[in-house]
Amino acid sequence: MSEVFNFSAGPAVLPHEVLTRAADEMHDWHGSGMSVMEMSHRGPEFEAIIATAEADLRTLMAVPAGYKVLFLQGGAMLQFAMVPMNLMRERGSADYVDTGEWSRKAIAEAGKYGVVRVAASAADLGVAGVPPQPSWRCDPHAAYLHITSNETIGGVEFHWLPDTGAVPLVADASSHILSRPMDVARFGLIYAGAQKNIGPAGLTIVIIRDDLLGHAPPSTPMTLDYQAMADSGSMLNTPPTFAIYMAGLVFRWLLALGGLTEMERRNREKAALLYDLIDASDFYSNPVDPADRSLMNVPFRLVDDSLDGAFLAAAQEWQLLQLKGHRAVGGMRASIYNAMPLEGVRTLAAFMRDFERIYG
Repeated sequence: MSEVFNFSAGPAVLPHEVLTRAADEMHDWHGSGMSVMEMSHRGPEFEAIIATAEADLRTLMAVPAGYKVLFLQGGAMLQFAMVPMNLMRERGSADYVDTGEWSRKAIAEAGKYGVVRVAASAADLGVAGVPPQPSWRCDPHAAYLHITSNETIGGVEFHWLPDTGAVPLVADASSHILSRPMDVARFGLIYAGAQKNIGPAGLTIVIIRDDLLGHAPPSTPMTLDYQAMADSGSMLNTPPTFAIYMAGLVFRWLLALGGLTEMERRNREKAALLYDLIDASDFYSNPVDPADRSLMNVPFRLVDDSLDGAFLAAAQEWQLLQLKGHRAVGGMRASIYNAMPLEGVRTLAAFMRDFERIYG
């Protein structure tokens, strides 16, 4: 089969080396005679897999002592409910910063569990981006302040961390976790769906500071209680075993490449190729404030949207897949996660120049 470059926003491209190793181990993991999909999550084989995955993630992200790492199910959208269920009870309100579609979904869900205050909104900027912190209207007594640190749909990324004082900072980091270093100690809680930079769909990572555990109301279902999941080592019920195994292979791949500092260097190089092309063109445009552009998700539009169909058809001929923008905003979107090779982005840039030459 000819090589394709998959720019899907998620489930997204996985490293070729990881897929190859998983294929080699599919029928027999390390001489056990079992596939990871077949083995008991209580057995010593899987206990070694999850322990190694957690240790490697802690190394990659420099997770300090005093934080639990949880391997959960339900996707990041379940965290829209779990965060307020577990953290909001005692103070009754939380602050959220609205930077796009996923922020707004998190705000709507949290409103079912307490008072939600929109501390700042990109809608006030007149351009897609992150509101500058001096404009934020924060409650110093809020249970937490929530940001979506990378908006997958809109292509807006925090390249700085807000100072929240004593209020815990919570981040949905689904679409840029592991793309660059994060100062975990600045956060109370980080959560991320796996299907972009970590592994296959079905796994959600939660990194939570110890003092934020144990605050869920008694009515909280066990599997939605961070404390219960932490006490059980993420195995109160059967965890997504194969997804955790795949995540562990990705963590090892990242460590072998040099960790997150090296990934940031690579990701900045890839993103610059596309943004420089777009900015130099009258044929393509990007709607995001340059200071807040995502390194992972690059949305762009053609000057004439009647050409969108022709663009996507021609891209398919170049073996460039899943470039159609999210249905909420239209246009195009290139998701260039860690596993997207530089050659894929170079090929996309060459195609965009060729398409502009023909239709511009």
